[in-house]
Amino acid sequence: MQEMSLDYHFKVEQEVGSATHAFFGFNGTAGVWRIEAINEAGGWKDRTTVEDMDLAVRASLRGWKFLYLGDLEAKSELPSTLSAFRFQQHRWSCGPANLFRKMVMEIVRNKKVRFWKKVYVIYSFFFVRKIIAHMVTFIFYCVVLPLTILVPEVHVPIWGAVYIPSIITILNSVGTPRSLHLLFYWILFENVMSLHRTKATLIGLFEAGRVNEWIVTEKLGDSVNNNNNKKKNKPGDAAIKNKTNLTKLNKKFRSKFFERLNLLELGFAGFLFICGCYDYVHGKHNYFVYLFLQTITFLIVGFGYVGTIV
Repeated sequence: MQEMSLDYHFKVEQEVGSATHAFFGFNGTAGVWRIEAINEAGGWKDRTTVEDMDLAVRASLRGWKFLYLGDLEAKSELPSTLSAFRFQQHRWSCGPANLFRKMVMEIVRNKKVRFWKKVYVIYSFFFVRKIIAHMVTFIFYCVVLPLTILVPEVHVPIWGAVYIPSIITILNSVGTPRSLHLLFYWILFENVMSLHRTKATLIGLFEAGRVNEWIVTEKLGDSVNNNNNKKKNKPGDAAIKNKTNLTKLNKKFRSKFFERLNLLELGFAGFLFICGCYDYVHGKHNYFVYLFLQTITFLIVGFGYVGTIV
């Protein structure tokens, strides 16, 4: 499911940005820069947690063009635990929103790039994809649609609730045809993650508490290497290692379990379950089928049973 999101980002967003406006957000890896472009743009700045995107926008405003090479591949490892994925998504959602706040007037006042490129960067690149997309997904599917069940006077037409969102989702998944069988659950999972991304986006826009939080995304390879190094550096005594205290194990299990809990997601699971039960008893549109499936997904994420538990 991570691959489906990233393939759309690379194969559609970046390729289209490169072809139409010679601009896309640099990801920090697998890129070749001219030193002159970096220097002219003002170098690396640590004012946000997306300094790579910051550099790309500043270089673009000074007239530098970006070229995306879709046929040139570079291997990269994805986060394998939900905790690492959430930290990554927080940074990817909070950073761009905070950068938009700090650069929007600089983009408007810039005289080196044409008007339509400014419109693309402000509206399409930042406003729609980095801010509104997360909020609309969360507010509509996890708040408005469930609340319409409790308020029968409000009616959402089926084309707005099902048809148009389905078409948009299918178009978003075209970059990864081999994963189409995951499409339905991908929608449910993205709806859950939209809560986390919306919260991070608001933190970035209003420069709240965790706006500059930087936690390196841990990968499975990192954990394996760290464990191997610990074994090499601390050979210890085998007999002592085997005398494991059961109480300590239980405490460790309990602490690991509570570390995986995401209370906000569990709270929304309860809210959606109540709405689903009400629709099952009193509703006419069978929204309870979606609501119960979305509730299960919120519970799975809320209890942390996603990804490789290292």
